[in-house]
Amino acid sequence: MKGKRVSQSQTSMTEMVLPNDANIHGNILGGKVLHLLDVAGAIAAFRHARLPVVTVSVDSVSFLHPIKVGQLVLLEAYVTRVFTTSMEVEIQVFSEDPVSGQRLQTSTAFVTYVALDQKGRPTQAPSLIPESDEEKQRYEAALRRREQRLG
Repeated sequence: MKGKRVSQSQTSMTEMVLPNDANIHGNILGGKVLHLLDVAGAIAAFRHARLPVVTVSVDSVSFLHPIKVGQLVLLEAYVTRVFTTSMEVEIQVFSEDPVSGQRLQTSTAFVTYVALDQKGRPTQAPSLIPESDEEKQRYEAALRRREQRLG
């Protein structure tokens, strides 16, 4: 099985925060952000494996800043490392003011997905080929997170 580059899993999504996505303070609901994170992450994992995937763990999610009704939510997701059948995906979330274009990072998450075969069983995913120094650093950090998660 041939390895794939990080860029082959790169996924970008954009949505506008509408009133039905918000809490009483006019900020996007945390659950809505989690839903969008999982969708973007699953697409990145699917693009890498070209197989169905399921979410198996969320290592961490940080909510750094609120996103207000009327702002845009931008998500960037990519595979950071592959461990046989599982893949760690990093997802970064940004808010964007649609008038000024000002962006602010609001969340970061690390989610693990498992590739499935035609019978719904875990199956080997293609290896990841980190190319840039940044991709190599993320690749090594993913191993440390996995070791902590599995204890």
